[in-house]
Amino acid sequence: MKKEVIVRLHASFEELVQHDDEGDEFWLARDLQELLGYARWENFAKVIEKARIACRGSGHQPDDHFLDVTKMVDLGSGATRAIDDVALTRYACYLIAQNGDPSKDAIAFAQTYFALQTRKQELIEQRIAEVERLSARKKLTLSEKELSGIIYERVGDQMSFARIRSKGDVALFGGLTTQDMKRRLGVPDSRPLADFLPTITIKAKDFANEITNFNIKRDGLSDEPTISREHVKNNKDVRDLLGQRGIQPEALPASEDIKKVERRVQSEAKKLPKPKPKP
Repeated sequence: MKKEVIVRLHASFEELVQHDDEGDEFWLARDLQELLGYARWENFAKVIEKARIACRGSGHQPDDHFLDVTKMVDLGSGATRAIDDVALTRYACYLIAQNGDPSKDAIAFAQTYFALQTRKQELIEQRIAEVERLSARKKLTLSEKELSGIIYERVGDQMSFARIRSKGDVALFGGLTTQDMKRRLGVPDSRPLADFLPTITIKAKDFANEITNFNIKRDGLSDEPTISREHVKNNKDVRDLLGQRGIQPEALPASEDIKKVERRVQSEAKKLPKPKPKP
């Protein structure tokens, strides 16, 4: 495809993008129809329907990406008429382009254009999820540090925290010990289990810790058996809450080593342009 064709098509696709009241971008199918070279709406509507089916097959809800709308068109002499149209997300446009004839310049360009933009969105979502997991892991470390300090202050035994935390894990993971979970998820013995847990499980452990910390101070708990029972109850309650949503913590797959995620995020941050110092 010649460079001038690419430049022209890029400008055309950029001109068609619209934004709703919340700033989210969308394209109207009638506009895209013309740009992609479909002479008849009936033919293009069939392509849209195939794209809806593909959307559902990929695990997405078509209603989130294809919104049926109507718009008014000018018939001349001040007369107007309402016609059917569809508001499309980038992903919807990508699926439509995938159902077109790539021998046509506009279709071939659209397939690449929307694929790259969709991939950028995926990368953004992945980065946000990674940062969220890192934040959750740091928060868990803080709540565990607080719990460890409170237990040592009340009980005076440095090993009490480890024993209490282990019993909490058994309650959270449906009877499986910390070592059982490490073996199940392939976690090295030298590494904390939490470094390989998914975000939701990390947050579950942190939530149980926070409740335990609060109740120890509120109720004046001061011995290991009492604190242990409290922590076990809180982990079991959190497990029950997850179970109501069909989530079993012990059944979730391992997530990527948190240290690798942290190094990747830090490396990407170093590549960002540094702000210029103010004069």
